Amino acid sequence: MRALAGENEGTLTPLSVIAACQVLGVSRASYYRQQSGRPLPLMGPPPPCRVAGRALTPEQQQQVLEQLHSERFRDKAVPQVYATLLDEGVYLCSVATMYRLLRKHDEVHERRRQRPHLALSRPELLANGPNQVWSWDITKLKVPYMHHTAVGMW
Repeated sequence: MRALAGENEGTLTPLSVIAACQVLGVSRASYYRQQSGRPLPLMGPPPPCRVAGRALTPEQQQQVLEQLHSERFRDKAVPQVYATLLDEGVYLCSVATMYRLLRKHDEVHERRRQRPHLALSRPELLANGPNQVWSWDITKLKVPYMHHTAVGMW
């Protein structure tokens, strides 16, 4: 790459890496990557994430879920389950790990039935005459005229 054949067959003219890459249509990064001797990155799916050494085994995870799903803890919050088990001398995992397991199984949500929020509208008052609507001076009041509002008109 450093030299290119000159006009005469036997002579070589020095050539810069930039010029040689331009002549050959090769990226300079590709040239330097080949020169470094590093292996080319493999294409394909990324390697799987490493599992932490202290992570719970599937059997331990199942044991924690069985405790959380048991009849006595059915209506308890995770911190209450954790405290009760600690009082009995049983340590399965931390509160955060319990929440992580429940979230993994899509079980972290409000367990009670929820009333949907009502769409409340702001009350609008219409004054047809004096002393019908009392409001602060900064509040805009509707008046019987089309597309008009009055501030302290009446």
